[in-house]
Amino acid sequence: MLSLLSLRTQIDAGTLTPYEAIALSQAAIAEREPEVRALVCCNPDPVVPEHGPLAGIAVGVKDILDTADLPTQMGSPIYADWRPRADAAAVARLKRLGAVPLAKTTTTAFAFLDPTGTRNPRGLGHTPGGSSAGSAAAIAAGMLPLALGTQTGGSVIRPAAYCGVVGLKPSFGLLPTVGMKCFSWTLDTLGLFTAGVADAAHALALMTGRPGLDLPATDPGMPRIGFVLQDFCAPAEPEALAALERVRDAVEAAGARPRDVALPALFAEAFGLHGTIQDFEAAQALDWEYTTHRANLGPLLGAHLDAAQAVTPAAYDASLTVADRARRQLPDLFLEHDFDVILTLSAPGPAPEGYASTGDSRFNRLWTLMGVPCVTVPVGSTASGLPLGVQVIARLGDDARAVMAARLVETLMREAYR
Repeated sequence: MLSLLSLRTQIDAGTLTPYEAIALSQAAIAEREPEVRALVCCNPDPVVPEHGPLAGIAVGVKDILDTADLPTQMGSPIYADWRPRADAAAVARLKRLGAVPLAKTTTTAFAFLDPTGTRNPRGLGHTPGGSSAGSAAAIAAGMLPLALGTQTGGSVIRPAAYCGVVGLKPSFGLLPTVGMKCFSWTLDTLGLFTAGVADAAHALALMTGRPGLDLPATDPGMPRIGFVLQDFCAPAEPEALAALERVRDAVEAAGARPRDVALPALFAEAFGLHGTIQDFEAAQALDWEYTTHRANLGPLLGAHLDAAQAVTPAAYDASLTVADRARRQLPDLFLEHDFDVILTLSAPGPAPEGYASTGDSRFNRLWTLMGVPCVTVPVGSTASGLPLGVQVIARLGDDARAVMAARLVETLMREAYR
């Protein structure tokens, strides 16, 4: 995989020019894209800035984010060849930092569940996940060092885990969603895909103008860790549970004292209402498409929006009230059990076989609803070579602690698999 920090180190040392760094991505795309199908389109003649902290970094942009230089088609024939006049705010920020939005990455239609044609580079007969399928697959295939995705349920964390890369969903609102096709304004969150945790932390720090989000130069010490299994969900597959247990053993051996934490009933209630909030908002956000182009919506999305018409404002308002109570209680849970971060599952198991499904987001939806920062880290693979990941979660606004703990997990597991 291409590492953002490695490329920048070479550029700063003068052993690689920004143009040559972009050429590395172009060569990798030419080699891998016919097999992986992660990209919608590429800029054939990009402008490559010579200066800037992200000069030489090629970026994949999920195709629900506006780009002035490339079409934005939402994964839907409704927007075939549509060309926005302006870049989404996050894309504009990346350009100002010197990065090159080189390609649009595939998305399920309007970032819902109808699968894309993208294949998982770690197992071509398996789904790469969704809805940020192309972004995760492009990083895993070594085509790009940075890609943007979005998460409304589990669309950053799950595909990153399935493809064996790092996925970072920051705190809600930390990255702007201006210029992104809305599905649910309460839930939609912009996220990052990279080869390593340090790459994601560095990109987030630069994109937000908050250097404190980057990894510190000195050892931050051992975080206090709470292990969470969502007992109100269907259980995970044995391989995923075994991976989480391996991480627990590794952090214990490194000096941590992990503790098991059971989530109070309020969080189970909030989890069950995620769909009510999402569906009520999606019915409004996609009202024009539903009203005027119902036949051109994907079969899963079309049927879902049919049902979403029945969600009442009263049910929506009641669901928001429960979600708000849960968000306010979550910091108390951290204090009560004396932990800094939560370690939990990124997905129910490895990437499912076939392309009919993008997988299950049941281990992501609660945390998206809570708005908290989440990082998934690769932690080995199954006997057949499919990646497995675990998810690190911190309090709202505590993104720096989330990436520091994720880097610890990454380091310990890399040592374990040497």
